[in-house]
Amino acid sequence: MSEANDEAKTNPLLDTSGLPRFDRIESEHVVPGIRALLEELESDFEALEADIAPTWSGLIEPLERMGDRLAYSWGVVGHLMGVRNSDALRAAHEEMQPEVVAMSLRQGQSQAVYRGLRAMREGDEWDRLDAAQRRIVEVMLRDAEHTGVALEGEARERFNAIAEELAGLATRFSNNVLDATKGFARMLRDPADVAGLPESWLELAAQSAREEGEEPEASAADGPWRLTLDHPSLQPFLEHGKNRAVREDLYRAFITRASEGDLDNAPNIARTLELKKEMAALLGFETFAALSLVTKMAAEVGAVDALLEQLRTASIDAAKRDLDEIQTHAEASGEHTGPLCHWDVPYWAERLREARYDYSEEELRPYFPFPKVLEGLLALASRLFEVQFEFADGDVPVWHEDVRFVRVNDAKGEPIAAFYLDPYSRPAEKRGGAWMDECVGRSRVCLHSGEAVRLPVAYLVCNQTPPVGDRPSLMSFYEIETLFHEFGHGLQHMLTKVDYGLAAGIRNVEWDAVELPSQFMENWCYHRETLLGISGHFETGDPLPDALFEKICAARTYRAGSQMLRQLLFGMTDMELHHRFDPKGDETAFDVQRRIAERTAVLQPLPEDRFLCSFGHIFAGGYAAGYYSYKWAEVLSADAFAAFEEAGLEDEAAVAEMGRRFRDTVLSLGGSRPPSEVFEAFRGRGPEPDALLRHAGLAS
Repeated sequence: MSEANDEAKTNPLLDTSGLPRFDRIESEHVVPGIRALLEELESDFEALEADIAPTWSGLIEPLERMGDRLAYSWGVVGHLMGVRNSDALRAAHEEMQPEVVAMSLRQGQSQAVYRGLRAMREGDEWDRLDAAQRRIVEVMLRDAEHTGVALEGEARERFNAIAEELAGLATRFSNNVLDATKGFARMLRDPADVAGLPESWLELAAQSAREEGEEPEASAADGPWRLTLDHPSLQPFLEHGKNRAVREDLYRAFITRASEGDLDNAPNIARTLELKKEMAALLGFETFAALSLVTKMAAEVGAVDALLEQLRTASIDAAKRDLDEIQTHAEASGEHTGPLCHWDVPYWAERLREARYDYSEEELRPYFPFPKVLEGLLALASRLFEVQFEFADGDVPVWHEDVRFVRVNDAKGEPIAAFYLDPYSRPAEKRGGAWMDECVGRSRVCLHSGEAVRLPVAYLVCNQTPPVGDRPSLMSFYEIETLFHEFGHGLQHMLTKVDYGLAAGIRNVEWDAVELPSQFMENWCYHRETLLGISGHFETGDPLPDALFEKICAARTYRAGSQMLRQLLFGMTDMELHHRFDPKGDETAFDVQRRIAERTAVLQPLPEDRFLCSFGHIFAGGYAAGYYSYKWAEVLSADAFAAFEEAGLEDEAAVAEMGRRFRDTVLSLGGSRPPSEVFEAFRGRGPEPDALLRHAGLAS
């Protein structure tokens, strides 16, 4: 025990006196630090089990403290796996992950704790708890049951073995995608290969070539240009690259990521689906989807199917028209003959959009330098939610020089939260996509030194186009929407007023409601005052011209049917794999994808399409049997934004009042109440899908 104490005193990973010491934490700290922490937690947990007091202070608060200590240190490890990945860190993570999983199962399957929770629910203590505390206890009981607390003997041993193997499979899946993405690169040397690419792409590709060290003289004008599968390189090339052969090469590489050789995720997919079905059966559920939906707003698979089918029916004809119009435009150009292929659609869709709305995406970038966008986003949040933001770079250690640190204060200037922002793509060490995660959550039990309540701190991580030379990051409209999206998640984490750590912020919020604040914030990207407020030409400072704003709004519903169907393909495939699919049957997961695509895609996937091999949301994240959540929550978010529209977006007083109501319900209540009640407290009624279809231009 003394060794564990000594490790706790010297290992920066175990320093919980403040925010993580990213300036000191290294991969070699992981194994000894986490192992010492687990040893200490095991001792504390044994003492708790030996003397259970079925009260809030005697049981729930000690469990929160123990869970928080592990979540804090192991969370730092997980965070660094996403933003500063390395072979040494992977090895340490792989070594400790089984022990962390074992500890989580050990606590979740504790009969003594389970009996204590039941005693709380059935005894006099129940009458002394408020509604939020009761909800926390109910969820803890449910989670214990889903962790196998009722299993015994061989069944429990098998459940635990499955849980450990699933954790390893998820990590391996994610690492394979990262390595496969890093493994593809093309050094383009012929100017014909980069014809049509905007200057911003040429500059970024030349900078990427220089950073490789082999092309120190690479320039935007003369090349060479490094093409990768990283989003800032991939998407602009598919939309603007005139060289059809290179587009095809790039597209095929993207849809077959992590599907070959040592990085092939197909076996991981098959094994994951098999194990999840077996785990659900051990818990008494017919399918993993049935198990998953117990923790969601959606009551059953039928409710999910009904919503997705309603959206599919509203979108399919529009998506067919989208493809027909793009095909006609391509043929009329005289530069294309024959049916469009997958690598043609983004290119010709962008040409049609430019012709129809008379602007290009690249025309927008100079008006949206990242510093100005961030300034405008924070100003919007200040107006809506009566908070203030204070840049505090240098106050705390960070994991990369590009990371910003921002403090959040209330209207009186009192601190209430903070966040780290890691904005730029770094494909060599940072996984793709964008996400928000907890650094620490609000709590009156888990405190740093000198605090009366621990204030929440968030990680906001994006992968937008990095600065090139002396120019700031010039953002695409998609990147702006992504930043607003992740910031919405951060707002729910940071503006919570719930002091119970187990229900503060995003904790205890049903998964199909957790996207509500994020998707709500995206709507402001089409609001005149907001969009003009985040714009400012990086050279002249001029705001976005009104004419461009009008064109952006006019183009908002461009290809909405196609975009809707794309998300429905993902959501329906996910639900099919986790509900009706037999992992031991003759059909493969890729067969399921193609079968669902027959109903949800107007251009069928290529035979070699292996998109599922990089579908980290459901195989390495928390969205298994839950990807539909994006559409479920989009109904909520569109209806919530409609409340602002009905109040009058140009009426500052009305918007301010509505912002306070949104803050005091959706952003403040966290998981202290069911999301249906939270939504009704804000909207005055239940959600309706009409606003979503209207915003997408798909309303009948």
